[in-house]
Amino acid sequence: MNAHGLTGVFFVEPLFSTRFGPGPLAEIVGLLREGAQDVELHLHTEWVDEAREPLLPDSHGKRQHLRYFTLDEQLVLISLGAKLIEQSGGGEVTAFRAGSFAFNRDTLRALSLSGISFDSSYNASQFGADSGVMTGLTVVEPIECEGVHEYPMTVFDDGSGSLRHAQLTACSYGELESLLWKALETDRSAFVILSHNFELLNEAKNRPDEVVVKRFRKLCSFLDRNRDSFRVRPFHGLQARSALQQQPTPLRSPIWRTGARILEQAYRRRYG
Repeated sequence: MNAHGLTGVFFVEPLFSTRFGPGPLAEIVGLLREGAQDVELHLHTEWVDEAREPLLPDSHGKRQHLRYFTLDEQLVLISLGAKLIEQSGGGEVTAFRAGSFAFNRDTLRALSLSGISFDSSYNASQFGADSGVMTGLTVVEPIECEGVHEYPMTVFDDGSGSLRHAQLTACSYGELESLLWKALETDRSAFVILSHNFELLNEAKNRPDEVVVKRFRKLCSFLDRNRDSFRVRPFHGLQARSALQQQPTPLRSPIWRTGARILEQAYRRRYG
């Protein structure tokens, strides 16, 4: 990303440090800050009952998703997570994403109370539909809800009868490039792509996944070459557009691109 002058948003999970100490978290945040990337907040609540000191009055047993916690509990966890990021050198948190996209409307209320302006937890292909945000509509463009600007995951109809989100390891480069151009042509205000740190490795995690590495390099090169059409930017300093209350339909990708991706993914599984 640095080679192409691109700034990504890195949602960092800090609750693990309540079990293992602040050192590893500070190392992760330091690497991202050294790389001039945007450090934001991510929470996986599976860590709550693993903490050395109780984080909540009732910290016993696993509650896998943030949406399983009350508003007051979510407020405690989000505020703690932001504090841990800041103490690790990450600066002020301005954006949030719930682990596994498993948020609800209380999450947005807690973010607003915590002074966090942006959220990117809405994923129409997972928990978005029953999050309580714009019930009955599929959110694909930024909206404002509970005083927070929601930037949803970009999803698309790939012809299989269900929505798929734009993810580096789950989409071919051809799909991503085509969808980006379609988003521009239809005047979409945002395009949110997902990736995880482990996606550039094979399933055994012992060497690079050359197919995904090639995708990532091609995507970075494409975005670098087309700065007149696409701006890759962090949440820090973002001035949100007027929120849309009417949502367009999800982007569509032709079935032949889906078939090409399936073949490419089969090659990855066989030779990755």
